[in-house]
Amino acid sequence: MNIQLATKPDFDICCKRIEAWFHQEIIDRVPVRFHRHNAEYDSVMSSSSHASLKDRWMDAEFQAQSFLDSIRGQRFNAETFPVYMPNLGPNFFAASHGAELVFGENTSWCEPVVDSMDDLKKICFSKENIYYKQMRKLTEAALQICDDQFLVGYTDIHPGMDCAAAWRGTENLCFDLILDPEMVRELLRLSTEHLLDVYNEYHSLLTANNQPSVTWMNIPVPDGRMHIPSNDFSFMISKEQFDEYGLPILQQEVKTMTHNVFHVDGIGVARHIDSILSVSGIQAIQWVQGMADDYPIMQHLEFIRYVQSKETSIIVDLDKKDLEKFMDCMSPKGIFIWVATDNEEEETAIIKKLLQWK
Repeated sequence: MNIQLATKPDFDICCKRIEAWFHQEIIDRVPVRFHRHNAEYDSVMSSSSHASLKDRWMDAEFQAQSFLDSIRGQRFNAETFPVYMPNLGPNFFAASHGAELVFGENTSWCEPVVDSMDDLKKICFSKENIYYKQMRKLTEAALQICDDQFLVGYTDIHPGMDCAAAWRGTENLCFDLILDPEMVRELLRLSTEHLLDVYNEYHSLLTANNQPSVTWMNIPVPDGRMHIPSNDFSFMISKEQFDEYGLPILQQEVKTMTHNVFHVDGIGVARHIDSILSVSGIQAIQWVQGMADDYPIMQHLEFIRYVQSKETSIIVDLDKKDLEKFMDCMSPKGIFIWVATDNEEEETAIIKKLLQWK
């Protein structure tokens, strides 16, 4: 795949650093993305004359053009890439089975649709679904204007327990695990039945348009199938419940993918790390330590070292003031750093430091 970006002339070498990272190898330095986790939620979308938030989210041409406008003049140093992810929120996959989305300024969520076993018939995947059809339009609109300016990825896809929680409601699903495991198993079956139908459609569409496999984590894989499995719901359940309900889905989810980065959203999910890393298709995890008291990375060094000891790569989100301390006491093996910066001079200095980290 020959990808030429005017906004990212060093695309090839950056992708090689990332491919090496997947294998706990280093070409010249560890990869670094100049980005703060969840920074996208701080920005407000361009003003518009749309009658509603839903209309704005669903306007394919507006969304693609807004992204193009937003990256004009931006720098994309190191392993920072201009990636447009067509987006209707984290519950798009649940909504494509018949749930209704509620749109906020920067995210959306599902209204639960299942109150009893009888309601399971409401869950019906369809490519004629309004949200599914619009996702295709969002993707195609971006492909029409991306040219050599940005990459187009596939949308956020959440099967499994997070999808089941969207349909049933989080609290109800917690009760179901104890009171109605039959419903849980059926919800989970429905949540994974059409995963590959969706993934394969968008993978084929993007490959046909000379796009790498990439989604919301902005880690492009030019030759392969990139996927980000997750189970945020799992912070509320025991290891036994994760192994019974979550683990089989994870094993199914990754087996047709070539590059899998599991999104570990906080210390509650991290307690399942041994089960997660038991799946041979997981090459890396993204460690999201949380905010407030959970944020300083230095309190999580043992967890990071533990992941490294399992021959698994890891993404860590650092405050720039912690970078040197982190480098002093950690091995660079398998590390991918995300760090927010204020200017290009800071980025240049960080790259120089990372070149010395051995």
